[in-house]
Amino acid sequence: MRRFQLFALGSGVLALAMISASFSPPAANAQAGKGGPGASGDRPRMHRMMGIDAPWISIALKHQSELSLTPDQVATLEKIRTQHRDQSAPIQEQLRAVEGEIAGALENTPANLIQAKVKIDQAEKLRAELRYRRVEALENGKSVLTAQQRDQLKNLASARHPGFRKQPGQPS
Repeated sequence: MRRFQLFALGSGVLALAMISASFSPPAANAQAGKGGPGASGDRPRMHRMMGIDAPWISIALKHQSELSLTPDQVATLEKIRTQHRDQSAPIQEQLRAVEGEIAGALENTPANLIQAKVKIDQAEKLRAELRYRRVEALENGKSVLTAQQRDQLKNLASARHPGFRKQPGQPS
């Protein structure tokens, strides 16, 4: 009975690790493809990873003339984007390292389940931190725009960026 419990626990941890690895930023980038709009090097494509969390700031900066952004708004949005990128990069590196450690823990026979669980928990905390930083940057970016500019940005994003999804409950 004890062997069966260990086998079931090991199978569950392995399944969680595989699912977790498939949602990691490097895997999400590989699945999303690198050649589409917004792709730039190894940087995660936020709109692909998070669905409704489109790269508002980048889209706004690309369409600054259509949105009639002031020089102060442009400077603030660029600062928010740079700050987000600089804060997120080390966390993404940590996440890649932890994912490698998870894979290493699961390669052993028998797999080190205790180490795998600790690393999986650590990876999830890093993902949560990345998500929060993304939301924080988006909210800071939205606060720079006027209500009219935000509405215009939504229209631009949905018209010019295929695959952009509006938030549930928003009118078309």
